Amino acid sequence: MSEQQTVNTQAIAEKATRIVDTVASVILGKREVVEKAVLTLLCNGHLLLEDVPGVGKTMLSKALARAIGGEFRRVQFTPDLLPADITGSSVFNQKTMEFEFRPGPIFGNVVLADEINRATPKTQSALLEAMEERTVTSDGITHPLPKPFFVLATQNNVELTGTYPLPEAQLDRFFAKLSIGYPDRETEAQILKEQQVAHPIETISPVVTKEELLDMQEGIRHVFVHDAVRDYIVDIVRATRESNQILLGSSPRGALLLMHAAQAHAVLHGSDFVRPDDVKALAPNVLGHRIVPRPDLKSRGVSPEELILELCESIPAPVPVGG
Repeated sequence: MSEQQTVNTQAIAEKATRIVDTVASVILGKREVVEKAVLTLLCNGHLLLEDVPGVGKTMLSKALARAIGGEFRRVQFTPDLLPADITGSSVFNQKTMEFEFRPGPIFGNVVLADEINRATPKTQSALLEAMEERTVTSDGITHPLPKPFFVLATQNNVELTGTYPLPEAQLDRFFAKLSIGYPDRETEAQILKEQQVAHPIETISPVVTKEELLDMQEGIRHVFVHDAVRDYIVDIVRATRESNQILLGSSPRGALLLMHAAQAHAVLHGSDFVRPDDVKALAPNVLGHRIVPRPDLKSRGVSPEELILELCESIPAPVPVGG
């Protein structure tokens, strides 16, 4: 598919909306969060969810897996977890008198890495290497991971004693960072009513095939992006490096992934080209975890996402131009 080849954005949007609707039927009152999670999946990225326990992080990953007909795998990260516990290892088969590779739980379509910050840096690195390379190497043999391959890692922002926070270089491997948050009163009452007998996730059936999802991921990359919008993205990312409120700005990877996120957002919202509003909508989630604000800002309650929003508003946006 060439740069100039047209993309059937309507077909992609219809299928993406089906995924969002399906997952949102389980994660009640959080459609915007669900939409951004689906956009991350469409962009072939990985998602970091940081939130308190019990707000639906596990259900979100399970619902995504069911909606795309994918295999769900879960890894509970603990301090004694070893890299081989994630990637798999070679085991001697006494019948064949040979070593054979036993795949670990990383070999799934949707992999939940639960409480990733509770594992040691060595184990975290094994997961992140697989995320980046999309392969696992054992005894010199490289094993490709399934397609699609989507990692949803979680970390609680409470009970941080004894944890190993992800360093900035590893945070940069995640496409986006989200927080689900508590539901409002009406939604919480609805959750109690709907889950009194059984969980609605049991009723979810696939709404797209894995092959369709791969085609959607390919199509997203070819949504039209005007040079002026590309320049706007670059200006936002460079502003994170020049701001006196930020100690470490976003990497060039952040700019590239923000463009992909804006392409997916444009399609999902009925456009066949990227607008500045598409960039603004995803910038806090794509760039927020890629910057290091001044320490005093945290004590004043200013989040990295709020800083990114301020930067977006301070930079003149180009006039939307279609393809």
